[in-house]
Amino acid sequence: MTSSDPVASLIARLLAERWLPRDDHAVRQMLVDAGPRAELDRRLAESGLRLLEHPYAAHVALGIAKAQETDVFGGGRAWAASNLQLDRDALALLVVIWAQLILPKRQRQLDRQENDRAQDQSQMFAELKPVPVGAEIVEPLSERTLIADFGDKLGGKTRISFNLGILARHGFILRRRERVHEGPLLDLAFDYERIAGRIMGGALAFVVDRARESVMHARDVEDVYVTDEVVHDETVPDESVPDESVLDESVQDDAITDDAAGEGH
Repeated sequence: MTSSDPVASLIARLLAERWLPRDDHAVRQMLVDAGPRAELDRRLAESGLRLLEHPYAAHVALGIAKAQETDVFGGGRAWAASNLQLDRDALALLVVIWAQLILPKRQRQLDRQENDRAQDQSQMFAELKPVPVGAEIVEPLSERTLIADFGDKLGGKTRISFNLGILARHGFILRRRERVHEGPLLDLAFDYERIAGRIMGGALAFVVDRARESVMHARDVEDVYVTDEVVHDETVPDESVPDESVLDESVQDDAITDDAAGEGH
């Protein structure tokens, strides 16, 4: 039986499934049709929610509306970076992974689009080419390299492995054969336009440089398989937690809130 209210059905699916692929029929319809999109935005706003989507992201999700962020995240003694109860070291790891996967991916997307545009200028009836959005356009991260580079700052091997498992369960990453791949929510975790400049010009600039070097020398991605889960270790001592200036300013205003209507209650 077909629903007589496609907007309500899409909202229900997003709440139940937490994210949907951009090429889903209902999602695509909302993104290209101004009327249904306006109705979707109106209904979400009435519930304190908004659609998280980006033309370069492969998925869409729901997040807390800007007007309700203070009520949701500012109710405690300190501003909450998310409603997922992530520890500071897990959030810092999320920022590092986002910087190493999404920033190179976005640059490749922009470069490819610019190259396609330059080629099309010489053709009178050039076809409009879709923007590549898949995670396959950027190489995954090696877990061993991640631990070697950031183990001393993020609690060591066991703690990083544990936090990778948490991020994977929340949909930010995929773990396959000791490699970290982009998950469906990673590209939606932060507002690229607001955060990219802070990261590239701030305390994580060296992470971006390292990611760019890996892209330049990248090889074809191997066939991958799911890894086993990792056992939780002891809590991270204070000296292992990264500088709050890296995390608080960049994350607290832009952390993903897709579980607002699910895990957040």
